[in-house]
Amino acid sequence: MDIVILAVVIAVVVLGALGGLIVGSRRKKQLPPPPPAAPDITAPPAEPHVGDEAETPREEPRRTIEEVDLPDGSAPVVVEEPPAEAPEIEIPEPTAGRLVRLRTRLSRSQNALGKGLLTLLSREHLDEDTWEEIEDTLLTADVGVQPTQELVERLRERVKVLGTRTPEELRTLLREELVTLVGRDMDRAVKTEPEDRKPGIVMVVGVNGTGKTTTTGKLARVLVADGQSVVLGAADTFRAAAADQLQTWGERVGAHTVRGPEAGDPASVAFDAVKEGKEMGANVVLIDTAGRLHTKTGLMDELGKVKRVVEKQAPVDEVLLVLDATTGQNGLVQARVFSEVVDITGIVLTKLDGTAKGGIVVAVQRELGVPVKLVGLGEGADDLAPFEPEAFVDALIGE
Repeated sequence: MDIVILAVVIAVVVLGALGGLIVGSRRKKQLPPPPPAAPDITAPPAEPHVGDEAETPREEPRRTIEEVDLPDGSAPVVVEEPPAEAPEIEIPEPTAGRLVRLRTRLSRSQNALGKGLLTLLSREHLDEDTWEEIEDTLLTADVGVQPTQELVERLRERVKVLGTRTPEELRTLLREELVTLVGRDMDRAVKTEPEDRKPGIVMVVGVNGTGKTTTTGKLARVLVADGQSVVLGAADTFRAAAADQLQTWGERVGAHTVRGPEAGDPASVAFDAVKEGKEMGANVVLIDTAGRLHTKTGLMDELGKVKRVVEKQAPVDEVLLVLDATTGQNGLVQARVFSEVVDITGIVLTKLDGTAKGGIVVAVQRELGVPVKLVGLGEGADDLAPFEPEAFVDALIGE
């Protein structure tokens, strides 16, 4: 029995030794991979040598400081700048006969009045209904009640005396009566040349939106075309674009513009404009005033102040009220308010070529007792014309 146990122990020991030998041999076979071979390193290209390694310089001839020409400093180097281009000065169209040249444009919106009246007067029998239609035509054209009644009464008398009426006789009759109604004897010259002094002073007033600043610029062109020198005063300081707009108009015809800070004192700008006009020896000073809503009491007071301040230097020769002809009877309300603050001496009717009715010329003259002196007939720079009653009536009734 002891022999059997001893044999088993010996067998176990032998098997354990064999197992260790097998494991050791396997571990020897799984060796780590050899390290990669070192890469071939290519030498960088040769760099230029500097310092001590630099190539020995070649001998070259050199000049001493005495041999070098140096600037003596007596003449400074001047950099020439291109000269600034002055704005091109335009030559406005002559004003003589300007309204006649623009008659076609004026007649576009006025034919309803003149041709309507001629058609009614050409009827074989002029009964009461016809005369009422004539009255309605005049009232619709913004002539006004009183002037309409006066015109109809004179037409009644002349047609009755005339008897037989040919188209040419009717046209002549109507033309004469309309010219009388518009007023052929009124002084329509813009007073810019006082006898005892220079410059003449013109204030331009009116509500914003009527073309007031544009009219001031166009009036400058009219005066320059008549050979006068002009200074513009940008006293509408409450509109940022007003001064720029006026200055642009002035630069086109070579007129100097005086302006102040935005929202500054308009009276101060007007005062300075007149002062500079005197110093420059200008013929005329045109002052563009503020024109916010005419119902603002503050604006009206301010307008009166501008006039009073200007007159500390010289009397104002003209106060031109700019009215939009398309507003019709509403324009008369503006006219009344402005006339209470400043003494209006003349009227400028703008946009008379649009939907305006020609009768507003008569109505506003009757309302203020002052003449229409200028009319605006378009957007062009030279579309402001001195008012000529005969040419205006010819445009109303056509050829």
